[in-house]
Amino acid sequence: MATDDKRIIKQSNSSEIANFIKQAGQVREAAMGDASSGKLMFVLDATASRQPTWDSACELQGQMFEAAAAVGGLQIQLCFYRGYKESRFSKWFVQPSHLHHAMRSVYCAGGVTQIRRMLRHAIDEHLSNAVNALVFVGDCVEENPDRLCDLAGQLGLHRVPVFVFQEGYDPDAEPTFREIARLSGGAYSRFDHSSAQQLQDLLKAVAVFAAGGKKALLDYTNERPALINMVKQLTAK
Repeated sequence: MATDDKRIIKQSNSSEIANFIKQAGQVREAAMGDASSGKLMFVLDATASRQPTWDSACELQGQMFEAAAAVGGLQIQLCFYRGYKESRFSKWFVQPSHLHHAMRSVYCAGGVTQIRRMLRHAIDEHLSNAVNALVFVGDCVEENPDRLCDLAGQLGLHRVPVFVFQEGYDPDAEPTFREIARLSGGAYSRFDHSSAQQLQDLLKAVAVFAAGGKKALLDYTNERPALINMVKQLTAK
């Protein structure tokens, strides 16, 4: 990759992260269930293209728990899809070590995306016991965008924001991912290997939001000058 290309991608990452925090700060309060513990669905694309970064995802979820613990605790449900029409939904974990063990037992397998099934599950789960937010990490879309957007809109009506993290730069997937985030009332960001630290910060911020609501999220970002500076740079343009 040429030096100019690296510089452009670095600047793009900064703008994306700043915009994400700005969007997250505008998210409507979710319908809180048990006030003592927020509920976050952690949805992962486990198809073959994600294998190189799966270990990184395992480490990030532990940090999400730690950030939320200071606010009031967090329950996380691990959801993933892979292979031929295979999708899995775990129980709700309250201990980081339990979720970490579950993720370590998962392997990636070739197959097409099943984002629609994940969003449908989120709606069903929310209707039985309020879910505060959904995090989705994936790199591509191989489904009908209109159907995905319809489900995202339904999640928006239920006040379940979807925070979409797109790995890499698939130009065909980006518009759909952005719409899923917008229609659900969530936020969108891209990441790659060079922005791993920024992704960690954002996932922690989402966990704080799920555990303590908008005020907790704003307090979290206010205590981190690096994030605030990026927001100021974006809004000044």
